[in-house]
Amino acid sequence: MLSLQEISDRLEIQDLFARYSFAIDERDWDALDRIFTPDAQIDYSETGGAKGTFPQIKAWLPVALERFPTFQHMVATTRLDIAGDEARSRTILFNPMTHRSADGADQVFFIGLWYRDRLVRTAEGWRIAERYEEMGWTHNVPDMAPVPEVA
Repeated sequence: MLSLQEISDRLEIQDLFARYSFAIDERDWDALDRIFTPDAQIDYSETGGAKGTFPQIKAWLPVALERFPTFQHMVATTRLDIAGDEARSRTILFNPMTHRSADGADQVFFIGLWYRDRLVRTAEGWRIAERYEEMGWTHNVPDMAPVPEVA
């Protein structure tokens, strides 16, 4: 049986993942400050993105996502292992996106992947200390220019 602490931790972590999705989908980059630790390491490279520190990725995201007028990040089905003030998780992400080409044409495509995270409990609540985006599958992905480099 789960303890009240573990129930609370699990709910807080699920809320953290939801807040990440809303921050990205609403392009609220400053909201990410309450999701990641300041020294977090983020690796989106397996799915065609960038790899770097949280400050680098936070600055990179608005530029990298500019060519996508719409997207939705739906997280679900988390496997979560909590050990005191640290946790490891693997979470499914379903991500429909619209790509806008240079000529203005829009193309909808889909990505299925997993987030593999290391989480830590801080004085402000649970935060993501490491995030790795693991590719699952794609459908209807358009030809696109490479993503910009991390500054």
